[in-house]
Amino acid sequence: MRDDSPDRDVAHAAELVARARRVTVLSGAGVSTDSGIPDFRGPQGVWTLNPAAERLSSLQAYVSHPEVRREAWRQRATHPVWTARPGPAHAALVDLERSGRLLALLTQNIDELHQAAGSSPELVVELHGTMHYTECLSCGTRAPMADTLARVAAGEEDPPCRHCGGVLKSATISFGQELDAGVLMRARRAAVDTDVLLAVGTSLGVHPAAGVVDLAAAAGAAVVIVNAEPTPYDDVATVVLRGGAGEILPRLVPGPPD
Repeated sequence: MRDDSPDRDVAHAAELVARARRVTVLSGAGVSTDSGIPDFRGPQGVWTLNPAAERLSSLQAYVSHPEVRREAWRQRATHPVWTARPGPAHAALVDLERSGRLLALLTQNIDELHQAAGSSPELVVELHGTMHYTECLSCGTRAPMADTLARVAAGEEDPPCRHCGGVLKSATISFGQELDAGVLMRARRAAVDTDVLLAVGTSLGVHPAAGVVDLAAAAGAAVVIVNAEPTPYDDVATVVLRGGAGEILPRLVPGPPD
């Protein structure tokens, strides 16, 4: 006998989204895997296949060890983000915005594929920053990543800040680095003010970003989780849909009629 429960769960989640006046989305790495950008903790994740790579995301290791910075610059230069294109999950969230019900798109991703797909930058809250810019850890100067990668290609293995000589890194949040207070406040406000929190493609294992689920649930919002693997918040959710974001999300947010 065919088990129809997954289809019923998708229908239930789609109804929750359709009836909501305000939907807040929390997107994670699983939204971009269809675009060729690997996640970190999944079965084929960057850190799963190479645990040593997690050291590159440690602020302390990055600041203290020039060899870590040199390796980080080598990996940035060849990162799949530079050739990636938005996938079906990104497109579905653009459709949600066009319906007029998207309150905020909180993303843990640093690839800017939501904006490339057509999501309004005003609604995208980049919790963990962006890989498309560099930032000096001393003076805070930001510059396009492409400019610094050109210096790397020209032979600078660990390019310093041109303004003060400080350490440059991507304008992303590393382990040991605090989230921007204003960005976090926007995310928390969107979680409290929403009717539905849709957490898509995120392991919900990284805080404080994952904490928006607690805030939304405590404020009475329905929580829908779409992820290939179990999360620590599955018991909090109204509906849990197990699978890929690119497969499931378009079923929750139908596109405009032809």
